Amino acid sequence: MKQFMAMLKKNENVHPPPTKLLDLAGQLCQELQSSSPSLEKLVEAMMKCKNNRDFLTNIHVVRACVSVHIHKGQHDAACRLLEHCKAEEKEELVQLWHEVHYRRVMEKQQTDVLTPLQKFRCRKRNPPPLSLCPEGLKNRNYSEEVRQHLFRFAAEVTANPNKKQREELARAMNLQPTQVYNWFANYRRRQKS
Repeated sequence: MKQFMAMLKKNENVHPPPTKLLDLAGQLCQELQSSSPSLEKLVEAMMKCKNNRDFLTNIHVVRACVSVHIHKGQHDAACRLLEHCKAEEKEELVQLWHEVHYRRVMEKQQTDVLTPLQKFRCRKRNPPPLSLCPEGLKNRNYSEEVRQHLFRFAAEVTANPNKKQREELARAMNLQPTQVYNWFANYRRRQKS
């Protein structure tokens, strides 16, 4: 830690900071516990640095910064940091984004655990920004053409196809047999209600 702080002070005006300094920052963030005072000091020193954006290219540094913000109850600061960081691990950044919002809901509801439904609602209310998923959020709905084909089959043939029929439908629509099975199970459930 002392070695890192000395290197940071020595290179505070160097742009971009030396790779060795960035790697050491990531290594320290990975080793320190998420709520330790040492980690808070480390994050504070990096974020005060003029080149703080360069540190946010390392996923371990990003994770540490978000952890410190969550620990302090600074959820908005954690979200802003995630929106502007340049780390390559986009899936992990999206997970951190959701984690920040889960923590916010848990604090609001004064609970230690969220149910899967609460997590789902939280994700729907707080979708990650485009900077974290430039290709957009994954749409889990089937195309109109696929849905129409499945509805037609359910109305004209059967709402409870056997295994062979499900496999044929899956091949025809480029789906997995499990997806077809689940679609029909959900269809029958919706028809009952």
